[in-house]
Amino acid sequence: MTTQAKTLASEKGDIRLSRRKQPFNLLRWFSFISLVVIGTVAVALGSVSTRFVITESVQRDALLTSQFLTAIASAEVRHVSIPNVRTMGELLDPRKDRDFPDVDPMARANARGEFLDHISHLPDVILANVYAPDRMVIWSTNPALMGTTIHADEDLDRAFDSMIPVSASYHDVDNTRMEQKFVTPPEYIFIENYIPLFDADGDKVTAMVEIYKEPQDLINRMMRGLVLIWLATALGGGIIYLGLYWIVRRAAILLAQQQKQLITNETFVALGEMSSAVAHSLRNPLATIRSSAELALEFDSGPAHKNINDIIGQVDRMSKWVRELLQSLRPLSDEAEPVNLVATLHDTLGAYEQQIAKARVNVVFEPKDTPMVLSQPIQLTQILNSLLANALEAMDEGGTLTITLEPIDSRSVCVVISDTGKGMNEEQRAMAFRPFFTTKRGGLGVGLVLVKRIMERFGGAVALDSREGEGTRVRLSFKLIP
Repeated sequence: MTTQAKTLASEKGDIRLSRRKQPFNLLRWFSFISLVVIGTVAVALGSVSTRFVITESVQRDALLTSQFLTAIASAEVRHVSIPNVRTMGELLDPRKDRDFPDVDPMARANARGEFLDHISHLPDVILANVYAPDRMVIWSTNPALMGTTIHADEDLDRAFDSMIPVSASYHDVDNTRMEQKFVTPPEYIFIENYIPLFDADGDKVTAMVEIYKEPQDLINRMMRGLVLIWLATALGGGIIYLGLYWIVRRAAILLAQQQKQLITNETFVALGEMSSAVAHSLRNPLATIRSSAELALEFDSGPAHKNINDIIGQVDRMSKWVRELLQSLRPLSDEAEPVNLVATLHDTLGAYEQQIAKARVNVVFEPKDTPMVLSQPIQLTQILNSLLANALEAMDEGGTLTITLEPIDSRSVCVVISDTGKGMNEEQRAMAFRPFFTTKRGGLGVGLVLVKRIMERFGGAVALDSREGEGTRVRLSFKLIP
């Protein structure tokens, strides 16, 4: 295998490995899966609800139409005073007029004509047909259908066989059905009702009335109901999705913070164990080197004097590194207590008075309040010492150090420490709070790490803003003591 092929294979392997190592994105997967699930459930509920509304509305209209026609049929029979209490269903088929010799032909014709006139003038009727038991159309509002026999109509057969009203709704005209020959075609949705009429004994269907209606008022109400159902479904699904998304987002952020904190804690534990071992191993040799150098310094005043002082200085610097390292990695177990923030700032500035004067730095600090914050005196002093030392080192050619107190709300206050020093670039700002990162020559890189740990230990926060060549601003947020 050539070198180029090996390189390509290695790169492909690295790509596959990086893909496998990608962490599980809880928020992204939840957003997708929950959207699909909630959307599917919302569409299903909306469909079921709209189907229920349409079905119930059609059945209700069919029931009212059936009751109305039955009442009209009974009223017309009584109105013409036909003897032997014949029903309207027995009077509708002209072919059977001879089967009832006791019925006055004029009375029969009048009753039938009045009843059919009522049918043709029903509200919203676009077509009405009357069928005999042999499925022949014996009357219709469309004269072209009269005398036609319908051979294949499941709804008509079901109505004759079950002897109950049958209804259905349609959006489009079915041209394959012979009885759907409308003089005026429907515009949107129309309802088909089959209403049986019985003989005098009530056990035989003698005629079937088919009515096609396009009830505008009912359709308008149904449309408003469907719009409300879909709006409510969409709104409810959206609220559920947003609520669950908010909860999962908070959980994902919390998990990420806890994972980050866990990794940081594990890092500090490992570094602490390693540093403790290294520090304890270095202390005795450093102490021996320093003692030997001091002893040599007493007996030598010649050319080696400067070199011996350099040895002592380097040993002292290494000893300081060891102390800072152990201090930054030890657990923070001190209990929080009320601390006078302004007094601690004054004490820290007093301790750095000589260094401030030597560096020709002008200090601006004019507090108007003396808030009590939640912290710990020794660790708060340690924070301020670290920040002031950084600011003074950044202004080695003089500058201005500004300290201000800014209230955040009724329960917290912010201390802003600003300098006009060298500042940091974007990459340095991003790395500022990482362990062992430093921009100072000979620095260890644990100062800001310790500041961040102490502030978070007492419920506070630290933020850093810096511009290269303009200076650095550090914001310390503290909780106020009520």
